[in-house]
Amino acid sequence: MAQFIDRRLNGKNKSAVNRQRFLRRHKEQIKESVADAVNRRSITNTDSGEDVSIPHRDIKEPSFHQGKGGKRERVHPGNDQFIKGDKIERPKGGGQGKGAGEGDASKDGEGEDEFVFQISKDEYLDLLFEDLELPNLEKNQVNKVTEWKSHRAGFQTAGIPSNIAIVRSLQQSLARRTAMTAGKKRLLAELEQELELIQNTEPAQLLEEKRVKQEIEELRNKLKSVPFIDTFDLRFKNYERRPIPSSQAVMFCLMDVSGSMDQATKDIAKRFYVLLYLFLNRTYENVDVVFIRHHTQAKEVDEHEFFYSQETGGTIVSSALKLMNEIVADRYPSGEWNIYAAQASDGDNWADDSPRCKELLVNKLLPTCQYYSYIEITRRSHQTLWHEYEKLEQQFSNFAMKNIRTVDDIFPVFRELFQKESA
Repeated sequence: MAQFIDRRLNGKNKSAVNRQRFLRRHKEQIKESVADAVNRRSITNTDSGEDVSIPHRDIKEPSFHQGKGGKRERVHPGNDQFIKGDKIERPKGGGQGKGAGEGDASKDGEGEDEFVFQISKDEYLDLLFEDLELPNLEKNQVNKVTEWKSHRAGFQTAGIPSNIAIVRSLQQSLARRTAMTAGKKRLLAELEQELELIQNTEPAQLLEEKRVKQEIEELRNKLKSVPFIDTFDLRFKNYERRPIPSSQAVMFCLMDVSGSMDQATKDIAKRFYVLLYLFLNRTYENVDVVFIRHHTQAKEVDEHEFFYSQETGGTIVSSALKLMNEIVADRYPSGEWNIYAAQASDGDNWADDSPRCKELLVNKLLPTCQYYSYIEITRRSHQTLWHEYEKLEQQFSNFAMKNIRTVDDIFPVFRELFQKESA
């Protein structure tokens, strides 16, 4: 049985294997800390990792030692208040002169600091998105633009210097030199034995000795002339490009930016979409994201304008749905693309426009979408748009809707929308 021990070091000269073992052992506590961090920090702040705290008692390992045993008594000098058998009360905290700390005392009168360590950005995102996936992902069609990936395919005798296979070239050199010198070395050994025999015979055979020495010298010169490495020996790594199948997905982000959407509501929507954007880019390699803002008119914008430009006016939600339908028909045919959409709004809409939104979803968008989610950001009672969409939720399995009231609801709602489906 062979055992392999990975002793590679991470950036801080600590064992990466031990770190991963530690993360697995305390995974549940770390995930709770990461979930709490989502509410404390801005979703857009993903350039750094996160400080995770674990109570010291949870990482303490049992230790065994030999006790002194027996019955012992101790005398502590300076005691003028207690006698044997008295019980001492636990000191009280709160900074009232009865304890140095500001917190509550532990049950046994002792306290320990929490263990704090830093997890990297990648580890933070892995834990954040571990149980999430885009639902109803289907590979509709292989991408028309063929993608290629390079694979190792043996060795070749010609190539560029950067692809030289040093070990294989040295092996070829050794094989060539062995083949070219084996016979000469064998003959050299025979001539050296013959020379030794001639020199030990009486009377000395000078002519014969001279001939053998000359042959030995010629053989040695021939052996020296064999180059250590020759262009014939060089071997280069060979790579071949193989086509790989690629499924395509596009995510439509629709957001109401009318006058009824105050800055706090827009900020919640921005955070939700940034979280969604990070999730998409971490989950899939080939995903297009389309940003559509709307008030009375809809407009396709880039990411910066989607999050930061200011708009005023009323709300006509159907304008965004119509624009999305036009973009799908023009650039993202449903037979070739997996289409996902997420819509954020405060629920405000013209009363006669909400039935039109439902009609567009039923007849145009939901039949082509793998998944469509609607997020309503409001603490008020729901209006006509919500009530129209409620009918769709019962009718279509690829449609979901949730209500977000505060910033704390963003991540729980996100997890509900994109949690992995059970087997």
